[in-house]
Amino acid sequence: MDLSDTEADRAFRAEVRNWLEENLVGEFAELKGKGGSGRDLEAHDERLAWDRHLAAHGWTCIGWPVEHGGRGLSLMQQVIFHEEYARSNAPHRVNHLGEELLGPTLIAFGTPEQQQRFLPGIRAVTELWCQGYSEPNAGSDLANVATKARLEDGEWVIDGQKVWTSLAQFADWIFVIARSEPGSAKHQGLSFLLVPLDQDGVEIRGIEQLTTGAEFNEVFFTGARTAADLVVGEPGKGWGVAMGLLGFERGVSTLGQQVGFRRELDALLDLARENGALDDPIVRDRLARADAELEVIRLNALRTLSEEQAPQQASIAKLLWANWHRTLGEIAMDVLGPDGLGTGPGYDLDEWQRLFLFTRSDTIYGGSDEIQRNILAERVLGLPREARN
Repeated sequence: MDLSDTEADRAFRAEVRNWLEENLVGEFAELKGKGGSGRDLEAHDERLAWDRHLAAHGWTCIGWPVEHGGRGLSLMQQVIFHEEYARSNAPHRVNHLGEELLGPTLIAFGTPEQQQRFLPGIRAVTELWCQGYSEPNAGSDLANVATKARLEDGEWVIDGQKVWTSLAQFADWIFVIARSEPGSAKHQGLSFLLVPLDQDGVEIRGIEQLTTGAEFNEVFFTGARTAADLVVGEPGKGWGVAMGLLGFERGVSTLGQQVGFRRELDALLDLARENGALDDPIVRDRLARADAELEVIRLNALRTLSEEQAPQQASIAKLLWANWHRTLGEIAMDVLGPDGLGTGPGYDLDEWQRLFLFTRSDTIYGGSDEIQRNILAERVLGLPREARN
């Protein structure tokens, strides 16, 4: 893949950069740097207004096909948009799950009626979505889900529990993996359902985090209902749809994520220079290594996007960035030294303490390191399968 911008790419980059400069002003200027990992509750309503501003000016769903309401931008243009968005320090997007995950899944697997019903609301950011995958006994082992769904009087009736459901308290809908065929096991007999959250059969309970707040939630279904035609793909064949969605999860937006990582690393370097930590040769070596590794992660992501997607690429990318980001949090504590041990009134964390604490989860959510390594060992290297109970 040629990584240099063409003349058209440079023009598009200038267009994106100019638009962001002209629009991240006034009330929106105050949102710069808001949100993100460990801070998704920060200025949520204001960031939602920003997302709707983006939508009104055609900057949501830019990679979707034109016939589905997107702009049909090329892969390189999408990369440029996410890079410039991150460089501008624009706020973390509220609508990620709808725009980057469910929308492309409905385009790939949904019926025309489902696309007409849900894609406009995602594009306009008028309906928010959350993800109902993980369960107490089926976190990274998604095939072990126990939530059940049955057809009754023209509706799916759902009973069970999901956990670690990000921002469910703000969502209007949830896409759910449920076992719809009694007696089925593992990947068989699962269905991918679209379920409204505003109903008596759904209860949402926040999970208090060490970093304060409750970005994650438990979601309980007790006779929750959704229409019979709100199953994506064939009933009982939801595993393929679920895996298709996870493929979209690690798309071009990861390039923007890495620009955010670069900004964090640069800020940590500035801090190390200011407080003298850069004089320590061990700290200096760790920062230099982090700088080199981040460039490798960026180049690997570009290579992956330019090639035919293979399952192992997503696992490799997740292992690389998650461990890098967790290590950055550890380096931040080395740079802070004893100052990293203290907190402000009411257990207030500074940005580096929050980074250290929250990045402990990077190697767990979205598929733990252990699961990613098993995928690579068994499916790529052909090693014997791990013993399972």
